Amino acid sequence: MTAEPVTRTAGAGDPAGTTATAPPTPLEMRRAMGAFATGVTVVTGVDGGEAVGFACQAFASVSLEPPLVLFCAGHGGRTWPRIRDSGRFCVNVLGEDQVDLCGRFGSGTGRKYDGLDWDLSRWGTPALRGVLLRVHAEVSDVHAAGDHDVVIGRVLEVEAGTGQRPLIFFRGRFGVDAREPQARAAEAAGAPVLWGWGDRWG
Repeated sequence: MTAEPVTRTAGAGDPAGTTATAPPTPLEMRRAMGAFATGVTVVTGVDGGEAVGFACQAFASVSLEPPLVLFCAGHGGRTWPRIRDSGRFCVNVLGEDQVDLCGRFGSGTGRKYDGLDWDLSRWGTPALRGVLLRVHAEVSDVHAAGDHDVVIGRVLEVEAGTGQRPLIFFRGRFGVDAREPQARAAEAAGAPVLWGWGDRWG
């Protein structure tokens, strides 16, 4: 269902009626942004000798020279502050058969590394196995933007991984088509339909 725009009547503060349409509500914004298909990553780090990490959709390349990337983390998250303190992170780009990893690191409960095979990179960050790509970086800058931090990372190394298809998140579900293997795997694993709502990242 498409939400109807909320309209205002022009008044003394807006005589020309230039702001006749209200900005989207948080729910409307979530639903609208769900139409933008994204990959899925797990951002990992080490704090006080403990491996930490969280699932994140909001990841992008920023610059080739110098090599920079970004990710966004919610202010309410508990993991991002620990990664920030350590100063380095690894972005692990998930493949279509790694829905379970997304569920593991997207959950706010449980120990995320229990029973998981992973390696410590030469940069001191957890490197997840079987992923499409690993981007090792150090925190370069952090910009507060609304209810999230936009984290700029200076890339130290990129590691190509497997040649499998990527894990895609689209309109609140894994996969563009419900018949795709990743969508069926998510359903079988009981993955939350609205995992990708960004207020839970970090």
